[in-house]
Amino acid sequence: MTAISDEKIPNNVNLAGDRRLQRALEAWQPSFINWWKEMGPEGFQAKDIFLRTAVSVETDGWAHFDYVKMPDYRWGIFLEPKKEGRTHHFGDAMGQPVWDEVPGEHRNMLRRLIVTQGDTEPASVEQQRLLGQTAPSLYDLRNLFQVNVEEGRHLWAMVYLLHTYFGRDGREEAEELLARRSGDRDRPRILGAFNEPTTHWLSFFMFTMFTDRDGKYQLSALSESGFDPLARTCRFMLTEEAHHMFVGETGVQRVAKRACELMKQDPNGDVRKHGGIDLATIQKYLNLWFTLSLDLFGGEVSSNAADAFGAGLKGRHKEDRYSDHVLLEATHHMHVLEDGKVVEKDVPMRTALNEVLREEYIKDCQRGVDRWNKTIREEGVSFEFKLPSSRFHRQIGMWSTASFTPAGEMISKDQYEARHDEWLPSAADEVYVKSLMQAVTEPGKMAGWIAPPLKGINNLPGEFEYVRL
Repeated sequence: MTAISDEKIPNNVNLAGDRRLQRALEAWQPSFINWWKEMGPEGFQAKDIFLRTAVSVETDGWAHFDYVKMPDYRWGIFLEPKKEGRTHHFGDAMGQPVWDEVPGEHRNMLRRLIVTQGDTEPASVEQQRLLGQTAPSLYDLRNLFQVNVEEGRHLWAMVYLLHTYFGRDGREEAEELLARRSGDRDRPRILGAFNEPTTHWLSFFMFTMFTDRDGKYQLSALSESGFDPLARTCRFMLTEEAHHMFVGETGVQRVAKRACELMKQDPNGDVRKHGGIDLATIQKYLNLWFTLSLDLFGGEVSSNAADAFGAGLKGRHKEDRYSDHVLLEATHHMHVLEDGKVVEKDVPMRTALNEVLREEYIKDCQRGVDRWNKTIREEGVSFEFKLPSSRFHRQIGMWSTASFTPAGEMISKDQYEARHDEWLPSAADEVYVKSLMQAVTEPGKMAGWIAPPLKGINNLPGEFEYVRL
């Protein structure tokens, strides 16, 4: 087992062996704690939360569960052990030894990749900072805080790379990660979805289902990197990311199950009459957060994606599955928008890599939606959630220049605006869903709009006191 040292900053990178780096990170640490207290979960900083904490980086038995106050959480720096002899397995440096230091010719590109990933971590904490006040149960409240503290640790992972490998520029970027604010007009977060308000728990579940799943695929692509410290950092982050997606997928599943139960109790199937969230409204929030998350992959045809692959900095999800790892001649068959029309075209594979990653993501999302639909069928209700077309409601990429229905049919902007509230949450939907958000704090109890989980955290009983209020 590769243990985590029990220093002021928990780590498995021998931080004590680099006094200059240790001092720099210890100087950054108070700024992080101040940010956490200002922008982290409001009203719960002094509460005991039943959280899991990393005690090693091994896949079996790496986590420890116990009560902890969030500002005292063991944030730190955890990298997977180095594999000696590792070589580049994609891009122009194929077969050459991976880098342990930043290659000068790729310095700016690599820094931007790290900063962009790092910026998403505190952003999501900021988006979710008020949700604890309306949690549907102590189980859900604890899950929210587990997601939050792990996003804080993922920020630490990126800050370690910036401090260690990028000198003064890296230290300044690390400060900026704490200076930007989600949704702030003057200093917003870098990516659009991380400036969207997460005003209630249905949006939180959709965020962790779809937006955190984007994180999985971005981290997976970066875990292939020829810059070895980045690859090793991202592999461990993926271990924690799995729980975030579990929270989202099972959360929506429980909301849908409760909607089905209420439908069967009412002669007219009126879920809202009984304080639930109807399936049609859930579909609207699915449409919103799925499409916001699609934007996070970037443009469908991208020279930046080609450059990052060629440089050996960012590969594909599970790069080893492929046979061609250089992609100088390969193409990707895809839909594109040309002269106002949707056409099929072969695009040079390197420039299509954002779309390749997005397509893998969509398949994964569909598997989650299929599980939701299985729950609905098991309840005996005739309804099916559907992922909208990747052309619908896009703000980034070629599809953002035209209007499409959820089925992917091109329509006029006026037609789109006329039907907007049919496909995406309306102001009235937001008012209704937010009206249901009343905190339930008695152990084992659950709000009326969501079904209980199938089992407790770490196999604990349903009435366990996950948060001591």
